[in-house]
Amino acid sequence: MSEELLILASVLFLFSMVLSGRRRDDLKTALKSLKTLGLSEHIRTISSDEFEGRMPSSRGEEKTIRYISEEFVKIGLMPGNGDSYFQEVPLVSITTDPDTQLVVQGGGQTLSFPYGKECMVSTRRELETASLKDSEMIFVGYGIVAPEYDWNDYEGLDVRGKTVVMLVNDPGFATQDPALFNGNAMTYYGRWTYKYEEAARQGAEAAFIIHETRPAAYPWNVVQNSWTGPQFGLRNKDGNMSRCTIEGWLTIESAQTVFKQAGLDLDKHKAEASRSGFRAVPIGLKASISLRNAIEQSVSNNVIAVLPGKARPDEYVFYMAHWDHLGINTSLEGDQIYNGALDNATGIAGLIELAKAFTRLPSAPARSIAFLAVTAEEQGLLGSEYYGEHPIFPPAKTVAAMNMDSLNIYGKMKDVTLIGYGNSDLDDYVKSAAASQNRTVRPDPEPEKGLFYRADHFSFAKQGIPALYMTMGLDHVEHGEEWTREQKAKYTDNHYHKPSDEYDPAWDLSGMVEDLRLLFHVGYSLGNGDSFPNWREGTEFRKKRDEDMKTGALKQPTAASDNDHKLT
Repeated sequence: MSEELLILASVLFLFSMVLSGRRRDDLKTALKSLKTLGLSEHIRTISSDEFEGRMPSSRGEEKTIRYISEEFVKIGLMPGNGDSYFQEVPLVSITTDPDTQLVVQGGGQTLSFPYGKECMVSTRRELETASLKDSEMIFVGYGIVAPEYDWNDYEGLDVRGKTVVMLVNDPGFATQDPALFNGNAMTYYGRWTYKYEEAARQGAEAAFIIHETRPAAYPWNVVQNSWTGPQFGLRNKDGNMSRCTIEGWLTIESAQTVFKQAGLDLDKHKAEASRSGFRAVPIGLKASISLRNAIEQSVSNNVIAVLPGKARPDEYVFYMAHWDHLGINTSLEGDQIYNGALDNATGIAGLIELAKAFTRLPSAPARSIAFLAVTAEEQGLLGSEYYGEHPIFPPAKTVAAMNMDSLNIYGKMKDVTLIGYGNSDLDDYVKSAAASQNRTVRPDPEPEKGLFYRADHFSFAKQGIPALYMTMGLDHVEHGEEWTREQKAKYTDNHYHKPSDEYDPAWDLSGMVEDLRLLFHVGYSLGNGDSFPNWREGTEFRKKRDEDMKTGALKQPTAASDNDHKLT
């Protein structure tokens, strides 16, 4: 090498070292801005009674989206939807009169199951009255049609005009057989949303899911609280007439009573339903119910803001969290407001503070950073679903999405949990950022709950966009893992989707700060990288991403760009 080239190489090396040092200093400045004080102030405010439980299309929504957008303006972010911070989401709410009951006849008896206590029923059809009259009941196992698993619970069956009854979750969880579906980890086929969709595709008039706490991953009162009051859906041209007339749940006790009346053994048929070759079982009873509904069309809003990238502003890295909760239930005695402090005022607080941290950088990352607060997550991921189907920025230009829901309120952890670990290249970014904090990354400790399909990042995943859902770890720095599991179980049993989910000044938000700093690292690396992450081979989302890459819009990862996630 010539002397001139040696000098040039030395200069470039020193220049890169200076830049690297500046980059580290810039990161430190931004990360230090993430503090417990800012988080606690947002959580306390958003989850206060003043915000009325943050129900979509309510006074609570007006206050919430105004608060979020005003914070984005104060931070200095640009509007994310043209000149607006809002994306309108057309909704329809259907409120069913609870003074109804499911009537089951046959076997010389008539049984009645009251709404709320023994069954939950609703309709997604935009009808003031919806009824079921003497509809033949059929047990269809798990209600799954999955060609890739060679599984069809509806094989040879005509359920048009009939009522299908099915189990929650999927056969893999029931058997714990790793070779069946995805073993203990719930697949999308185990989600209640899928089961109603499939029942409608099969032409069923009504669909009931048998609730059990372990396979559902939540107790019956969560079903009661979530299905009581206005039930929102996205508006569409056919008024949701393609859905089943009736969708509902039965308690396990109610289901046992029905099967006993029919002279059937529910436990026996549950076991049979978990084996390949299962065939549907006619129950021999008929179901009737009549619903009176109040229908209201409305418009809710996603809130979106952007920090434009300095080099490639047409490429976007997303952070997201849902702002909504369950509103007010006037039928309750005492406290009637579902404040949703943990779920999900914490996520919105994190979204705002992350946005603030990015503006603390001397200059923006190369790519744009988008901050999306979505509506109607509690109603079935509706806000994020609408964004996925009506994206403001092209999916082919969307680098990745990171979702925040129910952040850590218990203190610092030695680890962090990555829901859907092993699904995408984003794992490497998280592991690198966690290593910088001397923390480890663990997969979902409860994959049977199907959390990957129950949070807003799933709406991005369905569009092929690599998306991650990172949650708190379990190995508490002071108290260990068993203690953390106990705290989480107490929350699920006593506060999840209940009015008692309120801000507590005793919460330890230091772990939340660490998690947000980790997510900042991931977004910063993605924002300054030049590759587009992808899903791993064999995942259900890879095909869509590959199709985008084939258009030439995306850059395939290379040996050099694989290091985008490494921090300097």
